[in-house]
Formats: sequence, structure tokens, C-alpha cells
Amino acid sequence: MGNDSRSGEAAPCVVVGAGPAGLMAGETMARAGRRVVLYDASASPARKFLLAGRGGLNLTHDEPIETFMTRYGAAAERLRPAIEAFPPRVMRDWSAELGEETFVGTSGRVFPKSFKATPLLRAWLRRLGELGVTLRLRSRFLGFDEDGALSFAGSSGEESLKPGAVVLALGGASWPRLGADGGWVEPFRAAGIEVAPLKPANCGFVVDWSPRIRGAFGGAPLKSIALSHGGARVRGEAVVTTAGIEGGAVYALSASLREAIAAEGFAALAVDFKPDLSEAALAARLIRKAGQSVSTFLRKSAGLAPVAIALLREAGPLPDDFEALSRRIKRCELRLVGTAPIARAISTAGGVAWSELDADFMLVKRPSVFVAGEMIDWEAPTGGYLLQAAFATGAAAGRAAASWA
Repeated sequence: MGNDSRSGEAAPCVVVGAGPAGLMAGETMARAGRRVVLYDASASPARKFLLAGRGGLNLTHDEPIETFMTRYGAAAERLRPAIEAFPPRVMRDWSAELGEETFVGTSGRVFPKSFKATPLLRAWLRRLGELGVTLRLRSRFLGFDEDGALSFAGSSGEESLKPGAVVLALGGASWPRLGADGGWVEPFRAAGIEVAPLKPANCGFVVDWSPRIRGAFGGAPLKSIALSHGGARVRGEAVVTTAGIEGGAVYALSASLREAIAAEGFAALAVDFKPDLSEAALAARLIRKAGQSVSTFLRKSAGLAPVAIALLREAGPLPDDFEALSRRIKRCELRLVGTAPIARAISTAGGVAWSELDADFMLVKRPSVFVAGEMIDWEAPTGGYLLQAAFATGAAAGRAAASWA
């Protein structure tokens, strides 16, 4: 990408972190006519973005903006201006301009037609190069010097610089092997900036399974179920693991489950194995023939998979009464006792406190320093909401930083 020549020129704008938020901040500043240098600790950019594309890159979600914003919980109103300025429609147009047309899946999720992240990232990096953005890899952000300069450790040693404006987009702490390891938290706290503890989001949970579940059903899918917790109900799928449970339906409830465990030491997750049937309709189906085993009876009469039957037994002896058994099938409670490690979470909750940021994502205590993406204290479920907010906050911080510079 472009040469980092400084002679006779004003100090460049700097972006730290080459994930979606940082790349979008760099593009936005370069389009505004600023000279941009983008630093990243990894050997290649956007590694987590590429990982997200392995199963089909879910860029955003196609739903009314008011519904869309509810996915961000308490942070919705602080994120709203950025997302309304860079909404899903703009995200799709941006992708198309890079040669990756998108489509809306049956669930409302939006994907590139190629289903891949690699072609999109390659085209994006070409565009950034054409805009003159310089990419400096293997340069790790260490913090702030005493005089407020940014400090980096690179292959040639440590360096400090004072850019005209900087956007920090260093990510959370999930999948640290891909670059986002939360190493920025302590330097921020040392600088007097409040950071809410980083916690796993869109994560799996630990269940103290019986040896039978761990031995026979690790990796077994739970299909066409509904999960409930804290007044919320989500239909979808999950997977039983040897350590607990994970999957899309679980991730959608992860915030409330995580907070319940933190407060009470456990969370009761209710599983409805037959969400399309009422208790009465299910009870009417439960007719057991003489000589039929319980497993055969439940498989044939209720259409339950072996893993579902095993989970029903985890909750205690199966009731003989059909109505009570129907209630168990419709509400089988699993006791979750912990979250999976943050290193295996899809995303991270916590981060720079909103009280530390102004409306343009600038640090109140560090004028000219802007923050974007998962570094900020917000979380969202999977479904395109994570990437949408990362892109939108990157664009917003980039606009503000370009104006400041």
C-alpha cells in the first residue's frame, strides 16, 4: 500500500487495529483527503473478519431500523447516530461497490453472494491502497507516553508518534490468537480511562453433565427447539458439548444467562423440544404401547431425538403421567454454571465506558483520540449486528477524526 513519507507534510492520521472498524475508519479518513497510516499487531489484516467468513459472511441484517436497534440493548441510543448514518442499506451498497453483491437469506441475514470474506477483503485492501492508506503490520500498541504520544513495539523496536488524529479499533478479547487479545485494557486504565471488564458474549455455557451425556452426546445437535430465559424466548438450534451447550439460540440469550450466573452462580435455561405443539396437543400424542421402551415411546410418540431424551432424564426421573411428561418436554430446565472461556467466545461485552466518550466517539480525556468497534462497551447477538456496528462506529469515528485533523 502507499508509502509512509513524512517530509514536508502534516502529521498523518493514524488508525490502530486493522479489523472491520479500523479499516472502515481508515477508508473514511482517506476519502476525506487525509493521509492515513494504519497499524496492526498481526502479520496480516482482518484475521477475525476472515474467520467469520468461513461459515458464510453475515454482513448485516435486513429488518426495520427500529427493530434493528433493539438488538443493542442499553447501548442502542449511543450507537443509533452511527448506525443511522451507515445503515444496512449503505453496508450492502458498499459491498456491491467492491464487487460483492449481497442477498437476504430466509432469516433476514445479509450475505455476499460468494458467501466468502476473502474476495471482499482483497477488494477492500486494493481500494485502501488506491486511496493512499499505508499499512504497517507487526506493530503493537503499547499505550500512551507521558506526553500523550502513542507508543508502539515493532520489528525495529519501540517508536512514539503524535498523529493529527487517531482512531483506536483494537477489538475485544475473543479469539486472541487472531489479534484481539484485550492487551489495550491496562494501558487505558493506566491513563485514567474507565474500561468495563471484558466478558464473553455470544458464547457457550458450562453444564455439569452426567458421564452419560459427556460420553455419548458431545457434539449432538438440538434442532428446531426454543430456549427461554429471563422472559425472552428464542427459536433455533444448539449443540450439546462435552462441557455444556452452545449454538445460535444460546448465543441470543448469552447476555442474560451470563449476568444471571454472575449474580446467582447459575442460570436456569429452559428448553422446549416441541415448540410447535401445545402441552395439551403433545400429551394427546403420548400413547405408550405395552412392551415399548421409554426411549422408543418418546422417539415414536413425541418425535424426540436420543439426545433430547437423555436431556429430559438429566432433569430427573421421567414422570409416568402424560401431562407431567408433556410439561417436561415443553420446559426442560438445564442448569448452567459458567460461561465458556472468553478466548472461544464469538464476541466480547464490556470495554471503554460510554462516559469516557463524546458524541463523536472521542475520548474526553484524550482529545484527538477516537475509539471504534468492539473496544466500546456494547454487545449484540449474532445475525449481522456485530459487523454492522463495527463498520458504523468505524465510519463515524473516521469522519470525526478527519474533521478534527
